[in-house]
Amino acid sequence: MDQIESVQLPEPGQLVVVRGRPFVVIDINASTLPSPATVRDNASRQHLVTLSSVEDEGLGEELCVIWELEPGALCLEKSKLPPLTAFDDPREFDAFLDAVSWGSVSSADDRALQAPFRSGVDVDDYQLDPVVRALSMPRVNLLIADDVGLGKTIEAGLVAQELILRHRVRTISIVCPSALWIVNCFGNCVAGGVSM
Repeated sequence: MDQIESVQLPEPGQLVVVRGRPFVVIDINASTLPSPATVRDNASRQHLVTLSSVEDEGLGEELCVIWELEPGALCLEKSKLPPLTAFDDPREFDAFLDAVSWGSVSSADDRALQAPFRSGVDVDDYQLDPVVRALSMPRVNLLIADDVGLGKTIEAGLVAQELILRHRVRTISIVCPSALWIVNCFGNCVAGGVSM
């Protein structure tokens, strides 16, 4: 998307960059104060713009700014669809629709888990709780702590595998003592279907 200067007022639903962070415009309210006697132009009126963050770390966080006074505010130009020139081959289009439906089931529905069915270990019901919690977080930060032998490594492997399958992460760092690496982490990750 192209960036344009903040000379123009954004519209509700438009993406903007304010204070170096991306936001979506929720509401715009024009000032109700009377214009000074020296100003005869109503276009110079200031506007209170309500914004909602679209960043992972601050998803849903709201910010109100006076648009005309905000330094460095940028509107992201609206994207347009390319013009239609021809129709796709029906078989290619059918394959595309199948791929979209298969991909959307896994990434959109938090209740449809894939990791337990792709792992090579027996999974207990309580071990799926961290996976469900991780999928509901915009940025996954989990501390898995439980008694010895209840499957903390399996839970971590399931979370890692589900995030990889949904394309929410590309790489994962595993930090553990070197004595545990070969015995525990490596064995469970291979059994869980996560490639190293």
